[in-house]
Amino acid sequence: MILNGYLMVDDGEGRSQLRFGTIRLDGERIASVELSDVEPADLSRRHCVICPGFVDAHLHLPQFGIIGAHGRPLLNWLNEVTFPAEEAWSDKNRAAAQTSLALDRLVASGTTAFAAFATVHHDAAKTALQLADERGFRATIGQVLMDQYAPRSLCRPAEQLLDEANQLGNLFPPTGRVAAAVSPRFALSCSAQLLSGAGRLASEQGAVMQTHLAETQAECDQVREVFEKSYVDVYRDAGILTSRTLFGHGIYLDSADRAQLAKAHSKIVHCPTANDFLNSGAMDWQALRESSIALAIGSDIGAGYETSMVRVAREMILTASRLTGASPSAAEAWYAITTGNAKALGWSDAGQLTPGSTADLVVIRPEIDWLSPEVDPLKRMLFAWDDRWIDQVLLRGKTAFSRC
Repeated sequence: MILNGYLMVDDGEGRSQLRFGTIRLDGERIASVELSDVEPADLSRRHCVICPGFVDAHLHLPQFGIIGAHGRPLLNWLNEVTFPAEEAWSDKNRAAAQTSLALDRLVASGTTAFAAFATVHHDAAKTALQLADERGFRATIGQVLMDQYAPRSLCRPAEQLLDEANQLGNLFPPTGRVAAAVSPRFALSCSAQLLSGAGRLASEQGAVMQTHLAETQAECDQVREVFEKSYVDVYRDAGILTSRTLFGHGIYLDSADRAQLAKAHSKIVHCPTANDFLNSGAMDWQALRESSIALAIGSDIGAGYETSMVRVAREMILTASRLTGASPSAAEAWYAITTGNAKALGWSDAGQLTPGSTADLVVIRPEIDWLSPEVDPLKRMLFAWDDRWIDQVLLRGKTAFSRC
């Protein structure tokens, strides 16, 4: 297959740029990328944009059906809305059906790779991993680990959870295109035994570790009351502060917290739409960047209400701008939801248009005059974004979604 148009490529400085060119595919891989220094003569023609598939660094597969439960703070939202929805995944068939619908939503929005939480149910988590693999996604998915401060029906003994997570890691190792993540939900829902066991398991397997950190002030206060130490110190002492760890949110962090995270090379996954929806607060993008903390970005479905990573990236810019006046550029935002997130997840074969990378692509046909010289094209596309511009999505070189 040969595709030509404006290619969204990495500029080598943490930004995306548009270059006219041609991509040739060979089966599941990109065989070659040829960039042109000459713009096409007919700029009035509606040239397509060929973009790496979008990467979502934080979402919850069981929560696509609860999007819109507005008006509750985090801990109430979990107890009143989320946990009842997750209890339904005790039925493996229902989990499979909901996972399939979630994957449909993701690919239709241009997302070809993601990091996700399932539920505490082992069979459901295994089914989610299998379905993502069969559909051709690049993904890391974890069985939720939780043994306290949750409904009894969703708590499991620490030893059982760790054994089940180990089984998933053996079935879907880190070397696979779809891999099992070690996923303690957050400090409050895990005993010290479960947290330290999760830290050891992730280290032994070399697996991605994903959890939540400092999303609300009330949560931080409760963590300190239960563990008698700071949130970051809880994770440090459990062996969870590592370079493979993705911490969702990271809103309420002081300078000492940021220094520890930076030293460990842990990643913070910014979830701006979810933070706004639950009125949790605003992550200080500028402070984290100045602390040299690696940042990723996630939809956090279903507190997050946008499946489109383009709109999530737009909200990242607006959140930072409202908070400090300093914000990522549009070029940095496009990079974040493609190459940047892929790098945060340790994936060298995703999120970029380079020879040898997997052919996970989004073909975009903007229905506006996006090449107008008055506004930067990347900025114009970002702020005027419409999912109906997605013409085709390829997973492993095969059409997974088509508007036609």
